[in-house]
Amino acid sequence: MSVDVRTCERDDYAHALAPIWHYFGGTPSEEETERFLRILPHDRVHAAFENGAIVGGAGAYAFGTTVPGGRAVPTAGVMAVGVMPTHRRRGILSALMRRELDDVHEWGEPLAMLYASEGAIYRRFGYGLASIAGDIALPRANGSLYDVPPPSGHPRLVSEEEAAELFPQVYDRVRVETPGMFTRTRDWWEIRRLSTGRFAKGEQVRVVLDVDGTPEAYATYRIESDMQHMVSHSVLQVGEAMGATPHAMRDIWRFLLAVDWIETIRGSFLPPDHPLFLLLAEPRRMAWRAGEALWVRLVDVGEALSARTYAGDGSVAFEVADEFCPWNAGRWQVSASGTEQTQAEADLRLGVDVLGSAYLGGFTFWELQRAGRVEELRSGAIGRADALFRTDRHPWCPEIF
Repeated sequence: MSVDVRTCERDDYAHALAPIWHYFGGTPSEEETERFLRILPHDRVHAAFENGAIVGGAGAYAFGTTVPGGRAVPTAGVMAVGVMPTHRRRGILSALMRRELDDVHEWGEPLAMLYASEGAIYRRFGYGLASIAGDIALPRANGSLYDVPPPSGHPRLVSEEEAAELFPQVYDRVRVETPGMFTRTRDWWEIRRLSTGRFAKGEQVRVVLDVDGTPEAYATYRIESDMQHMVSHSVLQVGEAMGATPHAMRDIWRFLLAVDWIETIRGSFLPPDHPLFLLLAEPRRMAWRAGEALWVRLVDVGEALSARTYAGDGSVAFEVADEFCPWNAGRWQVSASGTEQTQAEADLRLGVDVLGSAYLGGFTFWELQRAGRVEELRSGAIGRADALFRTDRHPWCPEIF
């Protein structure tokens, strides 16, 4: 029987989210569904119907992702992709991705971005691994900072309402300087960052760091309390820690590392250039465990490449292969002055997924060539491409979406 994929009506919304919730061991409640609608409208969710029943779904948040140069580029934040186990291996996921990317292109969003539960799935739809991030498990006893001056700010605990006013002031200053971070609405803050989720352990604690009366850093954390024989084995789980300046970033982590009655500080999504690597006296004690982070898909190659800035005076012509979105296939000339389609001889040949890996600066073309993902057609092209795409920061998205 054929499957029909289309955007949801309001009455279909919860059923379209049900396939992914199935794999988390539950179903969305009516309250959760209503809250989600505030950040994910029903017409940005696709559902696969078979004989009137929904057997798969995929959603796409709408936000702006910071790219090198500071511009926030319209992005489809792909999430909640799932197919019921009764309908696996029937091409339903491919049909969902086909319709979703067609619609994202029609919506005028040059980028799509996701976190992949299984990375092997998304390369065939043109997504490339674009950043690395890691989890830490740091014994508090080894949380000493090396050769740092006294604190410059004053931390204080705040309510959810205060956090919703103060935290965005810090976040937005960091976001404009950091490729991979995305815009957050007030609803996003309230629903995704400042509320207690179904799977959370412990109440959320919110702290802001003031410097001369101005919020310069913030953090959220939860304490998973555990006491044995009057000895604490509690875990402080950092939800997010953000500083608008290097001093503020240092001082908010100094606060987190000094909370009493804690055995271990855990954190997630820390990039490989996180300041803790150079702040801690013994950074190896973090037990930083690297893994895949953002996956990026250039839905409109021309618009996406034109949206970011480039360094250097050279130019590179890319021959891009894109079987899933053929409107992108062809040759694209990139230079500091702009991007345009060209009939000139190509310098590099690569797939659109590989271009996604390099787009935010997470991987160099030299690294991609070493992995056999880029073909250099003209000598020196790899070096010119790396000079153009060079960035000062590793892409960082501090949350899974």
